[in-house]
Amino acid sequence: MAFMNNVKQRYKELGDFLKTRRAKISPKLAGLPAGPRRRTPGLRREEVASLAGIGVTWYTWLEQGRPIQVSTQILESLSRVFLLNREEIVHMYSLAQHVPPSYSPNFTEVNPMHQHVLDNMAESPSLIVDNRWYIIAWNRAAELVFYDFKQLECSDRNMMRIMFTDPGFARLFPDWESSAQAMIGKFRAACSPYIEDSWFTEFVQELRASSKEFDQWWPMHQINKDRDTFRLLQHPVLGQLSFELTSFLVAEDNNMKMYINTPANGTDTRNKLRLLLEAEQKNSKPALV
Repeated sequence: MAFMNNVKQRYKELGDFLKTRRAKISPKLAGLPAGPRRRTPGLRREEVASLAGIGVTWYTWLEQGRPIQVSTQILESLSRVFLLNREEIVHMYSLAQHVPPSYSPNFTEVNPMHQHVLDNMAESPSLIVDNRWYIIAWNRAAELVFYDFKQLECSDRNMMRIMFTDPGFARLFPDWESSAQAMIGKFRAACSPYIEDSWFTEFVQELRASSKEFDQWWPMHQINKDRDTFRLLQHPVLGQLSFELTSFLVAEDNNMKMYINTPANGTDTRNKLRLLLEAEQKNSKPALV
């Protein structure tokens, strides 16, 4: 009984959500003539149905919260008609019990406040990574310890791709095989909601063709939780580095996580990073004349 009530409530929530969004869209925004004075704010149901390419009776039932199945194609059409933002799209798909369309990263714009946070953790190599494991933002310490990410094209700036195709990056990990297999498990778990996405299929096929290790380990279906842990690296210049790795969801977009590598207490990691950063800063200053 409780399950049935929950299902009914979900349909009702979806119907109410659609009604509120219909009320917010004016005919002008929808590309329709304003026409005579309207009693109903926003669009009429028949206008929404016409714009979305669905029957008006069926759409009316949807707003009434009736238990009818909604396809992703219809949800996509309604998203377009109602000019929904990302958060609204995710909410609507969830109410309709569908996986939201895959997130597409914006490589050209990073929230300045997020970058400010990264830059102020000067001695902690830190990154912001999206749900496809693309690196969206990073600080200077991350460049010096891990990789000069600016050298990569945006489409190549993916942690999985770098881990399995860049020998220099792989050499950072003293036990690369264990670290790489753990990363596969975390990636598979993180991407499980998006396995129907064509990007996911193509990306996995590409890595299997590029890396014999990935091709060997991927079919094992290892699943790992993304948890706080200790990380040991072997840097070509600094030598051994010890970090506490923690991660946090980015509040305004849960498709992103911030990964922070904090120098472990009782080690010389922080001092090594400080000296490297200071040396780099001195070298970047113009010579006095």
